Amino acid sequence: MSLGDKIGNKAEDLGGKAKEAAGKATGDDELRAEGQADQAKAGLKDAVENVKDAVGDAVDKVRGVLKKD
Repeated sequence: MSLGDKIGNKAEDLGGKAKEAAGKATGDDELRAEGQADQAKAGLKDAVENVKDAVGDAVDKVRGVLKKD
């Protein structure tokens, strides 16, 4: 996961938390739900990036093993 992706996902998560808190404070259920959705979306992006990193690491290990032969 690139640093830019991590920062973007964290910003989206924090923005979602702020929306959720504002929605709770004002009684705006739509804003609260939008904030929760933003947080979920950021979490999903993090998960996808982690899977991509894991697959890349596995590919690198396989390449390393094949180069030894």
